[in-house]
Amino acid sequence: DISPSSRLFIKECEIISKLYQGIKDLMEAEKAAAPALDFSDATWQLIDKIKASNPGNRCTKYLSKEYYDSLSADDQATLRRCVMTGIENSDSGLGCYAMKPADYETFAPFFDSIIKDYHNGTADSTHVTDWDISGVGEGGVLDVTKLGLSELSMRVRVGRNLAAFNLPGLMDRAERIKFEKTILPAFDIIKQKMGGSIYSLSPDWGEGETNPNLIDEAKYNELVKAHVMFKDMDADPYLKSAGISSDWPYGRGCWQSDDKEFIIWFGEEDQLRIMAMKKGTRLNEVFTKLKELLDTFE
Repeated sequence: DISPSSRLFIKECEIISKLYQGIKDLMEAEKAAAPALDFSDATWQLIDKIKASNPGNRCTKYLSKEYYDSLSADDQATLRRCVMTGIENSDSGLGCYAMKPADYETFAPFFDSIIKDYHNGTADSTHVTDWDISGVGEGGVLDVTKLGLSELSMRVRVGRNLAAFNLPGLMDRAERIKFEKTILPAFDIIKQKMGGSIYSLSPDWGEGETNPNLIDEAKYNELVKAHVMFKDMDADPYLKSAGISSDWPYGRGCWQSDDKEFIIWFGEEDQLRIMAMKKGTRLNEVFTKLKELLDTFE
């Protein structure tokens, strides 16, 4: 930057030289501030520093140079993308995202350790899916009035991802749009049962194709204020470092039922976040509603 006060008593050739040097200095400063793409010695020193100062950062806790060096060059490149958010955001609790469904197997020694730590699992832990609530409460009924409580606002959700697509951190704009278009037939079926509207943020679908579900900024802000739609992902440094917010707002949006008790987000941290909500006193009712929506969508 050559300020107005510096533009007199200096040769023009010196000005351009100073500009060039300024660019060089800026690039070196940026390089020093960010982890090297090839995980240089400075990067590992930074990782060790985070381990010491932020032991709750599970990414750096379980990321070792020995494990990293054991991987192929291609796998190293993928793992770098998986862990970058935890390195650039030292206060992260998890600090990592898989980029592809297969990453959980490819990098099992890394991801398994984090998953067991976060979910209090052991080497023998397995997840069993069981939605049958007939054996809980009183015949499957969980009424909070018996605890002395009155009506509650209840909300429950699950995340789902399609194995045919990269996970959000690795998607590019074209794949985000393809994903959005792929799930539309499922929304058509859901709308037959529950009505509702699709609210899309994709400005267009490329190649001159318009998006029939596009909403304007005013509607988007209205939905955010009502907690129906998620906030600007690109303003989140954790999602930005992970690549999850890239191409914002393409491939992002939601569907909401007519009764406003069902919502499905698409394009957020998970490809899909499926949720049910209602006001009432029986927790089992919102649980059952979520299962109904999930079964219909699947």
